[in-house]
Amino acid sequence: MANTLSITDSRLPSPVNQPVIIRLEDIFKVYGSDETEVRALNGVNLTVEQGEYCSIMGPSGSGKSTAMNIIGCLDRPTSGHYYLDNVDVAQMDDAELARIRNKKLGFVFQQFHLLPQLSALENVMLPMVYAGVNASDRRERAAEALKRVGLEKRLNNKPTQLSGGQQQRVAIARAIVNRPVLLLADEPTGALDSRTTQEVLDIFGELNASGITVVMVTHEPDVARQTQRIVWFRDGEVVHSHLSPSDVGHLAMS
Repeated sequence: MANTLSITDSRLPSPVNQPVIIRLEDIFKVYGSDETEVRALNGVNLTVEQGEYCSIMGPSGSGKSTAMNIIGCLDRPTSGHYYLDNVDVAQMDDAELARIRNKKLGFVFQQFHLLPQLSALENVMLPMVYAGVNASDRRERAAEALKRVGLEKRLNNKPTQLSGGQQQRVAIARAIVNRPVLLLADEPTGALDSRTTQEVLDIFGELNASGITVVMVTHEPDVARQTQRIVWFRDGEVVHSHLSPSDVGHLAMS
């Protein structure tokens, strides 16, 4: 399938000798058995280095969402190894995975998942409660994170008092407040208009420029073009792992 595309799949320039944050080695995810067996992931190998900003794309059913769930420690592979920040997390139990998610990962979703009864500040403070951060530090760090996404004047607003773009910025602040090694975004602009989409992408770009590793699942070529490289999934496999942003239009039309 990949050979029918006239696209150069070459490694883009990246910092030398950067640590590998994500390493998927021969990852399989199988549902069902015998005649009903479905291989959602079929021997996936992928690495992401510290400080990268990459997007994951592919048609519906390609395996990109399954891969994202495994990268985010929300699911386990049937077989294979997943090293997150040099720790093999593939077969950890639920409690261990929850601890890893809280300490090492930040999540941003299409739906903002903010608690409506809490203020922006209180929503951002929540992950630190589970991380055991003391109350005074929680407030200070939450305010700092909201300032970082341009919402320093909205600390006490509840979600219903914020626009969709502002709610997504609160969600981004919540995702970065525990200082994760990896920020994962699953269709983060899917519920936003084009102007607000660009505002949110500008924030992701600024966070990446500050050193945060960002991996984003998207079906929107215009969004993927703003990342440094694109990983393309098809039929549960990675068919291109280092596409340049300029190549995405050809793939989207294939």
